[in-house]
Amino acid sequence: MKDLSNLDKVLDAAMSLPVEQQEMLIQILKNRVAEARRHEIVKDAKDSIAEFKSGEYKAQTAEEAIQELRKYLNS
Repeated sequence: MKDLSNLDKVLDAAMSLPVEQQEMLIQILKNRVAEARRHEIVKDAKDSIAEFKSGEYKAQTAEEAIQELRKYLNS
């Protein structure tokens, strides 16, 4: 509940800004979210590469990967 209360406070504060500043805030938030997602993707990629190098994953052809994915989706 506290998170919703904080969100309500932030939204109220944002709505009290002039429209131009609200638009700037939206753009800033979009940029920061995009940057955070890029960092997540980089971390996931680095983790996956490390797991592959440690032998946790094996190399596969595209056909093998598709077959494995189909098997997973059908189970």
